[in-house]
Amino acid sequence: MKQDLPQNDTSWRLKAIMGGSAGNLVEWYDWYAYSAFSLYFASTFFPDSNPTVQLINTAGIFAVGFLMRPIGGYIFGKLADTKGRKLSMTLSVLLMSFGSLLIAFLPGYNSIGIAAPILLLLARLLQGLSVGGEYGTSATYLSEVATEKRRGFYSSFQYVTLIGGQLIALGLQLILQNIFLTDKQMHDWGWRIPFVLGAILSLVALYLRAHLNETEAFQTKELTTKKKGSLRELLKHPKAIMVVIGLTLGGTLAFYTYTTYMQKFLVNTVGLTKYQSTLLTFCSLLIFALLQPVFGAISDKVGRRPLLISFGVLGTIFTYPLLSTLSHTTEMWGAFGLLMAALIIVSGYTSINAVVKAELFPVEVRALGVGLPYSLTVAIFGGTAEYLALWAKNLGHESYYYWYVTACIFISLIIYIKMQDTKHTSLIDKS
Repeated sequence: MKQDLPQNDTSWRLKAIMGGSAGNLVEWYDWYAYSAFSLYFASTFFPDSNPTVQLINTAGIFAVGFLMRPIGGYIFGKLADTKGRKLSMTLSVLLMSFGSLLIAFLPGYNSIGIAAPILLLLARLLQGLSVGGEYGTSATYLSEVATEKRRGFYSSFQYVTLIGGQLIALGLQLILQNIFLTDKQMHDWGWRIPFVLGAILSLVALYLRAHLNETEAFQTKELTTKKKGSLRELLKHPKAIMVVIGLTLGGTLAFYTYTTYMQKFLVNTVGLTKYQSTLLTFCSLLIFALLQPVFGAISDKVGRRPLLISFGVLGTIFTYPLLSTLSHTTEMWGAFGLLMAALIIVSGYTSINAVVKAELFPVEVRALGVGLPYSLTVAIFGGTAEYLALWAKNLGHESYYYWYVTACIFISLIIYIKMQDTKHTSLIDKS
């Protein structure tokens, strides 16, 4: 049944954006808690004496979890396009909660043997399914509830909360490390706390999403069920699909390199302590999150394409020098400056990528069009970032990874140069 929505009511719009963003924050907190605390639970599930090998194993499961994201992008994207954005977002956060609970109470290798890493893998597959559906649906929801002139600004809050999920995970880690638990306690059982908390927060997100209104764009479009959310209908937009893949390629790899992998890089390569690495990562991500609305607002003034091209050019030129210099840095705050330079560059992509993708597709396949090709690209390139970086380090040729990131950003740059500016060709306003 169609709801009567106060679409011109600013308070309603802000409530919708806050509700959608809060659920997104909880989803990504659950997802990133695995990466943030893997330094502590790697030995629980993989009893190898080599710390790098243990991290490679946990990074491998992190990467495999990404393989479920395209499936989640399809299932939840189709659900969002046929039954509504609200229902899809609500179900995805429920699934994430179950995955977090499973990890929280999972026995280690010494208790149940090979079943421990297998069940860990199962939990990550469930979380991958959930977060794969979250991106496309929340990007669509936030883009549709925003006003035309401030769409870049409002939709940027998807990455504010995405990064915010990492911040909560890292903040909790800092508190546990320095106030409540010893290093041994963190390794023994303390790493389970964030997953219990994640399951609890998911219930809060569930409540918020249950009270959201459906978007006007979805409700006012009269379409047959067969046309809504169908793969056949999506394939009628091959150019838009390829643009999503191309613009995501370099951006997602850079994002996962400077956020998810960076905490391990600072310990394993730079030589910082776990505490220093966590603190530095937390501070840089906090500033990174605050930058997203700024860049989003800029895109509302100058367009999306200039920001994407800036990221592509600067990323191609400076990725190798930044990572190479960072790897030889011995001073903590010197490393912080280099990392912030990298994150400012990446903001040209992260702040607006969600709205750009949403603006490429008509309402009947918007959530599916945003979620599925994005999830495929992230699964292949973002999900393997940690694994490939650690693999290159283990081979003794870590710089190979720096060139790999550079090459992927350059490929995306070509797409940015050739694509139209979606601010001026947006299909959201034609819904």
